[in-house]
Amino acid sequence: MTSRSFLRLILAGAVASGAVALAAVPAGAASPGKAKAPLTVPVRLLALNDFHGNLEPPTGSSGRMVDENGKTVDAGGAAYIAAHMKALTDKNTIAVAQGDLIGASPLLSAAYHDEPSVEFLGKLGLKVAAVGNHEFDEGYTELRRIMKGGCHPVDGCSPAGPWKGATFDYVGANVLFKNPNERTDAFAALGAKQAQAKKLMADWGVPALPPVSVKWVNGVPIGFIGLVTQTTPNIVTAEGIKNLKFIDEVKAANVASKILKLVGVKAQVVLVHEGDQVNAGQSPDACSAVAGAGSRIATQVDPEIDVVLTGHSHQAYLCKVKDPAGNDRLYSQGGSFGRVITQVDLKVNLKNLDIDRSSVVADNHVVTRTVDPDPDISTFVETWKDRVAPVANKAIGSITAELSNTAGPSGESPLGDVIADAQLAATRTGGNAQIALMNPGGVRFPLSYPSSPADEGDGVVTYGEAFAVQPFNNLMQVVTLTGAQLKTVLEQQFTGGPNNQPFNKILQPSANFTYTYSTSAAWGSKVSDMKIDGVPVTDTQTIRVAANNFLVGGGDAFAAFTEGTDLWSGPLDIDAFVAYLGANSPVAPPATNRITVTG
Repeated sequence: MTSRSFLRLILAGAVASGAVALAAVPAGAASPGKAKAPLTVPVRLLALNDFHGNLEPPTGSSGRMVDENGKTVDAGGAAYIAAHMKALTDKNTIAVAQGDLIGASPLLSAAYHDEPSVEFLGKLGLKVAAVGNHEFDEGYTELRRIMKGGCHPVDGCSPAGPWKGATFDYVGANVLFKNPNERTDAFAALGAKQAQAKKLMADWGVPALPPVSVKWVNGVPIGFIGLVTQTTPNIVTAEGIKNLKFIDEVKAANVASKILKLVGVKAQVVLVHEGDQVNAGQSPDACSAVAGAGSRIATQVDPEIDVVLTGHSHQAYLCKVKDPAGNDRLYSQGGSFGRVITQVDLKVNLKNLDIDRSSVVADNHVVTRTVDPDPDISTFVETWKDRVAPVANKAIGSITAELSNTAGPSGESPLGDVIADAQLAATRTGGNAQIALMNPGGVRFPLSYPSSPADEGDGVVTYGEAFAVQPFNNLMQVVTLTGAQLKTVLEQQFTGGPNNQPFNKILQPSANFTYTYSTSAAWGSKVSDMKIDGVPVTDTQTIRVAANNFLVGGGDAFAAFTEGTDLWSGPLDIDAFVAYLGANSPVAPPATNRITVTG
């Protein structure tokens, strides 16, 4: 048996088990052998990333985008995405996505375990999506339910009836089972060849999700390789992924690329949920990416891969990078929350079935709200709004001005500080908490002062608005740390340490906890002058520290939290926030002066 036919057999078995999504050749597909066939055929990719269930137009700064003219405009919303997609779609189009389509979602979607958002994306015509870290927010088992269908095991069916599953392919080549025998059906169809197949894939492992998807357009196959950030175990709750491992993105992409090539799929696109930060204030069409984790992947994956579309960092950029063979390769991302559609036009050579990279043209198309919203999707969203309205529109408190989640020079934000205060208030009784710390990535949206379309009034906070701020349903917990351990937790906010923090993540402190950090000091010596209620903290004293279960479990690379003892679990974080707003309204934006920064 030749290597090519053997790999075809491997893919055939994987297709049967759901490990690989591979389309069949459509009848009447164009053939390179036809004398009158053109030398190339056009293909258009339309890509979204980090949608996070934003069916309604996002509000505040999360609903604005700098356009190609440098003007800040309102952007996003499912009905507007659909309108723009329709205008951009032609017969050559494949719609794709780069992860975090669900998770950390507003109540409208989250109340029904994001089934409304996945249904919307199917209506949009999405064909392939990489998994993001937030696809694992409710665990691997729940992700499989979203993919395959079935009612939620606890909450049952939604008002729309039994869930039928996603109509698009979710792919994740670097998501593997820790135990190679966990899921043997990936090789079951190979019969006597199972051992050989496992040996061939030994350096890769047993995939927990389909690694690739092949789609045909204009008679040519396009292979899509899905990847998610290998840091996923640090940024999702450990229990839901305890049987999985997330390997290096480049290693997984290169194995997937070689398998695609051996079965004749040479036109290859990576959809990866990892990306770079940017230089602020630039056009979404600028190459403003600051080289980081995304650039590493884009420059190191196999030269056979022609295009790298990214996500995760919520930034917008269009770049050309060099692949390992020195050839130009598109590297892009389209912001977040459905505010940008990345359009990629390219041509596939009919002689070698590969992408002509000189033909690749890309545009980050801002989803403005100046067009007529799609009427069918508008009705779809309104239906779900009506279903959730009694809960979402309930007033729970008020604010005197916007509570922003934008960090100031110290890393604090007004809203982050308020949430830390709420968490301390909720854990003093029962948990005996003395201070509280909140991870900045868990503060998803600002609390805007103007009334929402529900007309609750300026400054009034609804449950839906509060839920959008804290959508994870994390448990509040309290652990005992020594002063020295608390200092280590704070040192782990910064890059350069053994915990490999990818960028500075400043924890939001409750009002009674203050400290200083130095921007120039070496890691391990940055934090000083810690005080609780104005009293200096010593290395040996014990402190009851409140945080959500994500942080207490070592999430966001705060491993020192796991050294805590005497664990106490309390209310959900959203319940703590709601109770605080109800007891302290109107809440004013606090001064962000709990952390002092020195040079």
